[in-house]
Amino acid sequence: MAADFSSEQLDKLKLAMAKLQETMGTAEPEPEAEAETQAEASPEEESVLANGTYLKVDEDEMAAWLYLAPPDPDVTYKKEDLLDYLDKHGVVEGLHQSNLSAMIKKKVYEREILVARGREIQEGANGYFEYLFAPEEYGVPKVREDGSVDYTAVNALQNVKAGEQVAIYHPAVQSVDGCTVLGHIMKGTLYHDLPPMRGKGIRREDEIYYAQNDGKIELKDGKIDIQNVHEISGDVDMIIGKVEFFGDIIIYGNVEEGVTIRAGRNIEIHGSTSLANLYAGGDIVLSRGIQGGNRSKVSARGSVYADFIEHTTVEAGGTVQANIIMNSNITAKEKVIATGKKGTIIGGNINAIKGVTATNAGNDVELRTILHCGYEPQTHDQLIAVKRKETEVRAKIANLVDSMTDALREKRMRGANTSKDTEVKLAEWNKLKDQYFIELDNVEHDKESLEDLIEQSKGAEIRIEGNVYRGVMICINAEQMMIERNTCYMKYNADKGVIEGSVIIHN
Repeated sequence: MAADFSSEQLDKLKLAMAKLQETMGTAEPEPEAEAETQAEASPEEESVLANGTYLKVDEDEMAAWLYLAPPDPDVTYKKEDLLDYLDKHGVVEGLHQSNLSAMIKKKVYEREILVARGREIQEGANGYFEYLFAPEEYGVPKVREDGSVDYTAVNALQNVKAGEQVAIYHPAVQSVDGCTVLGHIMKGTLYHDLPPMRGKGIRREDEIYYAQNDGKIELKDGKIDIQNVHEISGDVDMIIGKVEFFGDIIIYGNVEEGVTIRAGRNIEIHGSTSLANLYAGGDIVLSRGIQGGNRSKVSARGSVYADFIEHTTVEAGGTVQANIIMNSNITAKEKVIATGKKGTIIGGNINAIKGVTATNAGNDVELRTILHCGYEPQTHDQLIAVKRKETEVRAKIANLVDSMTDALREKRMRGANTSKDTEVKLAEWNKLKDQYFIELDNVEHDKESLEDLIEQSKGAEIRIEGNVYRGVMICINAEQMMIERNTCYMKYNADKGVIEGSVIIHN
């Protein structure tokens, strides 16, 4: 390390050296010897020129500082002199060119100036997978603002759709070696890549992984697994809270109060179900039935099959079939069926477009039971209103077309002399025409739906192959009939607005 000398100390040192040379009769060393001496000297040791210039190198060799003494009056420093000085003292990397230039140009003397900075190691990273899903967020209850825990918001799994990105691989990035100002290389860490991911239901394109199919996605031991069937061996309760899955859901235990289950396809529950809400894009099968407590809803685009349905609202795009249906509101676009030895409908409101079939309907205490098939009573009125609306919209379009035709005729005749008022009206009428046609499309769609419903209702009947108890209301399309006394083995049809009952004859 170099020491600082005052001007007075330097003058005394020069005088002592001169006297020593006179006494010993020695001459100045040859240039080659001087160069050799400088080369052998450690750059970290004090280096003092005759005029007091010196160089300091930090202990970690990552910075070099130059102290430049004022030159003699007849001497002018050049940048090349400083570069040569640094090179002779081993400072060869990270030179701060702008600082060196400034020292010369601005004559920065008697201050330690940074003239070289080492290059730090730039660390890299091992290769890694970025997962575009977060399974760790599932199965964990959320804490509400008041501090209570919301178990209903818990979801047991995460879903993906076919074609969705599920993971991206980021290759390893190697370190960039560092270097001290003295040219000593500092080696960085060697980083490694990971092998391609293995899993089920995924495909790879370059470094991106995609889902091959809809389903639940899980991460197991660093592997992605996508399945279109989600199976739960135990019970589903408030701790799980919610199960949502694009494919099939199969539950081998019970589904308890407060649970919501949504499936893109089918739901199968092999245990009992109580006070839960079920939604399926396909069928729902309840092996041990459902007790809804007047708070449960079961909705399926397909059919619903259950051992029993009690105090539950059920909507089905297909058929609803159970052994016992009690005090429930059932709507089916096809049929409601309660057959077999226990096949009974007691209480509630049953509505099936294509018909209702049961072994028994009602009970001895005359619990109000409504059985309805065909279209709803208001359907005819709705169809009449829609047809009237269609006529009105078509009339508005016809009038608008007449007005536009006259305006266009005027425009053809007058050309560029067409009045501004006519041009404005044509623009407004053109927008209005588009609105009218959209309105007509909607009206025609509604009309077709109602007509299709009425068509499907043709031939609908209510068939009771056992007892029909007093108090049961038989409804077909817009007609209804109260059963005034107990009877049995009956089927009911509507003919020309009148419900007719006939005895079922078994061969």
